[in-house]
Amino acid sequence: MRRSERLLYAANGVDLRVVDLELTDGEHVEQPFVRTPQAAGAVVFHGGRALLLWRHRPITDTWGWEIPLGEIGPDEDPEKAAARLVEEQTGWRPGPLMPLIRIRTAEDVADSDHVIFVAYQATLIAAPADDEAHERAEWLPVLGIQRLISEQAITSATTAAALLHLLADLLQARASH
Repeated sequence: MRRSERLLYAANGVDLRVVDLELTDGEHVEQPFVRTPQAAGAVVFHGGRALLLWRHRPITDTWGWEIPLGEIGPDEDPEKAAARLVEEQTGWRPGPLMPLIRIRTAEDVADSDHVIFVAYQATLIAAPADDEAHERAEWLPVLGIQRLISEQAITSATTAAALLHLLADLLQARASH
């Protein structure tokens, strides 16, 4: 049971907090965690390929493929945020978005909540607005996703979960026909 919570540090929309938990045996423990803004993203899928970004993550000093993902703005609908982020980060405007998966990537240390949609079409409208966030956007074969995860070319839990969920949906749809 959650008893109390206190803020330790806050910067750039991210809070480091400690929560006082009462365990089932009555013992109290303090658990640190990170509170982050809700995020939205999308898998854009067409012709057997997904639109992914090759991004550098400075904390781990690694590069990897990721779906477009980012913070939902104040009073912004998650679906509209996902469409905006795809367009800003890739230069592609997604077609109609449908819910795909909602995931919390690290519930033991963070309350990160990611709402992910899928679009089955997109239109190229311009070069990406944010050239520093990634090196390039590319359409990669979805059937190669497991290999990319195994090779550590995809390490983002949100990206892996979303792409594997899409792949399972596609295989299930194929099996039912």
